[in-house]
Amino acid sequence: MDDFIDGLSEVACDVLVIGGGTAGPMAALKAKQKNPALNVVLLEKANVKRSGAISMGMDGLNNAVVPGYATPEQYTKEITIANDGIVDQAPVFNYASRCYDIIQELDRFGIRFQRNANGDYDLKKVHHLGTYVLPMPNGETVKKALYRQLKRERILISNRFMATRLLTAKDGRIAGAVAVNTRTAEFLVLRAKAVILCMGAAGRLGLPHSGYLFGTYENPTNSGDGYAMAYHAGAALANLECYQINPLIKDYNGPACAYVAGPFGAYTANSEGKRFIESDYWSGQMMQEFYNELQSGKGPVFLKLNHLHPDTVGEIEDILHRVERPSRGRFHAARGTDYRDKMIEMHISEIGFCSGHSASGVFVDEYARTTVPGLYAAGDMASVPHNYMLGAFTNGAVAGEHAAEVALETDLPDYDPDFVRLERERVLAPTRRDDGIPPNQLEYKVRRLVNDYLQPPKVTARMQIGQQRLAEARDDLETTLVARNAHELMRSLEVSSILDCADMAAHASLYRTESRWGLYHNRIDYPEKDDENWFCHTLLRKMNGRMSSEKRAIEPYIVPIETEERTAYERLRVSNQA
Repeated sequence: MDDFIDGLSEVACDVLVIGGGTAGPMAALKAKQKNPALNVVLLEKANVKRSGAISMGMDGLNNAVVPGYATPEQYTKEITIANDGIVDQAPVFNYASRCYDIIQELDRFGIRFQRNANGDYDLKKVHHLGTYVLPMPNGETVKKALYRQLKRERILISNRFMATRLLTAKDGRIAGAVAVNTRTAEFLVLRAKAVILCMGAAGRLGLPHSGYLFGTYENPTNSGDGYAMAYHAGAALANLECYQINPLIKDYNGPACAYVAGPFGAYTANSEGKRFIESDYWSGQMMQEFYNELQSGKGPVFLKLNHLHPDTVGEIEDILHRVERPSRGRFHAARGTDYRDKMIEMHISEIGFCSGHSASGVFVDEYARTTVPGLYAAGDMASVPHNYMLGAFTNGAVAGEHAAEVALETDLPDYDPDFVRLERERVLAPTRRDDGIPPNQLEYKVRRLVNDYLQPPKVTARMQIGQQRLAEARDDLETTLVARNAHELMRSLEVSSILDCADMAAHASLYRTESRWGLYHNRIDYPEKDDENWFCHTLLRKMNGRMSSEKRAIEPYIVPIETEERTAYERLRVSNQA
């Protein structure tokens, strides 16, 4: 196994981008293109060539706002309604206004999108109101195409370095980050004028039903590191009680992709083969209906394709089994599940944080700025709701361009060397022990506690007990966790982030005393929405070393939403069939 190397180096740059998945490379690319003279560093704990949620590609764009199909105003309304109205519309509208340009740019990179007989983009309808789904026939090439652009711009890529904490100056401004090599445990101090966090969702928060630590719905390498780093730097995080919970293939723990199959005529059905929700677009209310059906006498729930023509099923298989998760087809083949004959059993995923599929993330404005000067966030860890891959690309571009402008006007901030010394001691503590609990065992314990105490429907007493048990796990983390090599050291740091996210999930969920977002924040003790007191964001941050929550008013809407429209997702149940 890897040997530990006692080393500490320091580098300086103008813009530091942390995370090499989707948003990060685009942020680095746009910062460099904004001003080629800038020194831009892209930091990734794995390898940018094959990292992030799109490492195997993607089957399509879920939220493409293309002229002729939808307008930015229509999309902004759609997302506001889908997210129960708890939305600052400016970031959403900014995304919707810009994403078509990003689609065309990705097209120029060599990432092809499906077109109709006239040569126009061929969008499909899945959302309740608009038409936004754009298939990608060669979606497996997206990561390669992106990497080529990074090399063309000669952006400095630092692979195998895991960021552990952000550096701040005396005035509170961001000053860089501390990172550790995931192969040698050498330390690196990266000074920067601006930092962009693009570290993905908290994909390893709840525990899958399989019990496999890496058998998660989200990319399992995304362990909430960005959420934890932002929290410890004093940044505000928004609506962390709004969990990500998705429908998935039972026992496979990947998406069944009604999203992809729906435009071809597939739909979610109960055990009688009957449709019970009108729209398969993900929302908390859709997941609540899914949960209700599972608990009724008409569960389990299935993805139904066996009513379709075999050629149509073959076209769906070509998409689902070739791009993003090729193991999906092998799983069904081993089970003897032929889409033409059988419905696909579905279930509910473990919980996570992810703005890409819900709304929980580091609070940002329309320029991707966090509440800490000089710190930006984009992609699945930023608070722009229902981001998906195109949102990560687009908002990463927004962050990169704005950070480049700020870097030109900013001197390189100083940092506290004692902070770096203490951070090295914290990070390396598990390597100083001869015996103890290995990281995989502590991770299993923490994530089992998340399932036992935090999984919706949420109960106050249960969450409070969960907080006590998580505190006991933190004591194990700080006193008995052991890392025998650099790889286990990386896993130890990921466990620390997972535990931070679990604590934040419990704290935020207890703070919002109402039910909101369907299943995502279904509080048994407070079953009704309470717009009078809770039509607001909840912001969680670290203050005086402790976790604190507060309310923040929603910014005035850019696109008006009628009262009747706001409750549209609550009326999606097919009552005459289910």
